[in-house]
Amino acid sequence: MLSLQNSEFSLMLFAILSGVSCEDLTPIKTEEFSSEGSSVTLSYKAGSNANYYFWYRQYPGEPPEFLISHSASGTVGTNPILGLNITVESNRINLIISSAAVTDSAVYYCALTPTVTGNPNTLYKNLWSKDNTILHNIHQRESLSIRLQQSL
Repeated sequence: MLSLQNSEFSLMLFAILSGVSCEDLTPIKTEEFSSEGSSVTLSYKAGSNANYYFWYRQYPGEPPEFLISHSASGTVGTNPILGLNITVESNRINLIISSAAVTDSAVYYCALTPTVTGNPNTLYKNLWSKDNTILHNIHQRESLSIRLQQSL
């Protein structure tokens, strides 16, 4: 019989970078792991022609929401969100989520042009258009890791 009295619970965030790669944006890694409370860095190799980047987050069953925009040099646009930071190193752009939480589990998009509008039909057309190959998504899912110890 197993006892939960000595069990340890830990929450892990799991990120997968995938999507269509093009010369303007390419994921650096395809997977990222982070414990709750740690920071998560989502990185892309950026082409030399891009001037500005736009990041979005989408929860299941919800439309994408705009998070943050920044210039190629890393200057953040208006209304930055607390806990999100941008760094730029040579041709690499990083979206850093500090103190990650389960609520950060979502699909993340990076685009070279603003894609979210007030019209949901246009929104999905813009995000998934065959001509909009510059979008990449990051699936971030939580998993629960449980270690059970037998009581003697």
